[in-house]
Amino acid sequence: MIYLDNAATTGKKPAEVIKAVVKELSAPSNPGRSSHKRALESMNRIYEARELLAKLFKSDKPENFILTPNATYALNFAIKGLLKEGDHVITTAMEHNSVIRPLAALTEVSVTVLKGDDYGIIKPEDVSEAIKPETALIIINHSSNVNGIIQRAEEISKAAAEKNVPVLLDASQTAGSVGIDSKFFAMIAFPGHKGLYGPQGTGGLYISPGVTLKTVIEGGTGSDSVNTGNPVFLPDRFESGTLNCPGVAGLAEGLRFVLKEGVESILSKEHSLLKTAYEGLSSIKNIKISSPPDISSLSGLISFNINGTESQNVSEILSREYNIATRPGYHCAYPAHLRLGTEKSGSVRVSLSCFNTGDEIKKFLWAIRKIAHPFCAAFA
Repeated sequence: MIYLDNAATTGKKPAEVIKAVVKELSAPSNPGRSSHKRALESMNRIYEARELLAKLFKSDKPENFILTPNATYALNFAIKGLLKEGDHVITTAMEHNSVIRPLAALTEVSVTVLKGDDYGIIKPEDVSEAIKPETALIIINHSSNVNGIIQRAEEISKAAAEKNVPVLLDASQTAGSVGIDSKFFAMIAFPGHKGLYGPQGTGGLYISPGVTLKTVIEGGTGSDSVNTGNPVFLPDRFESGTLNCPGVAGLAEGLRFVLKEGVESILSKEHSLLKTAYEGLSSIKNIKISSPPDISSLSGLISFNINGTESQNVSEILSREYNIATRPGYHCAYPAHLRLGTEKSGSVRVSLSCFNTGDEIKKFLWAIRKIAHPFCAAFA
């Protein structure tokens, strides 16, 4: 299969990731619960993952990286752990349901949604102007999972810092392929199974020093067991229950892969392939692209529609007839489609990883030409 759905989860994992998962499963133990050899070895592997995360995000606080099942959990921990009744939040029209739904559940919190330009790009000054005395949090999707735009997150954070408002960065589409410096953000939520090339069921939340959150889940941590409340220190405070040790072992290897390849190198390769895809789609009649033409402003994905054809039908034909995987529909981000004018049928998303090839993009474009112009493609 030609796998172009990496924004959902990377379709190919480094061999070392798979080996690490199998190795951990073959001799499991519960880190932090015992002092025998296997438990200590497992605990060391967990800490190695935190150290690698700290290196990737340019932090000297490995203990401030909380391990979660995915970015959705991380976002919920951050949003529900920080906000209280009467608080005001600023966010964007390009957010994922992992932000939209937790905010909707907090009915006592008011929300300002910034629309941005025609592609959903937000100006830092617009964020600054929207800040109120009661603004407690700004939530920014670093890169849209719908059209790939990269927000000016560091500039937005600097503007927010002038008014002492913390910024929560949703790095679901950028962790591992776009450089992120933790010093600019109060919190960073990220998945392990996308740009970090780890297994599904992994992710995390970076909490900067000075940020205090309420617990959302309480339970056993293997530490401070005599108290009825969760420990106050990190990372134990937010890691109740047994961690996904096989997943975290695999995540550590995914992080090693990313750090070895280099974030800039990975994005450069994805951009090269994306440029070919964008130019090819632009040359086909009846194609409307929802992503801006400046490839440098994108993460590793673009979305498009064939006029007169439902996005679901396009992806289905690509899969059934050409063995090409893409994602159609609303991408769990309907407000983004409202902003982009694709609310009637969603769009077809093409998302890349560093394992994709130029030949795969050429085959994808050939298939799209066949779908868009079936009678003319044979002569192309």
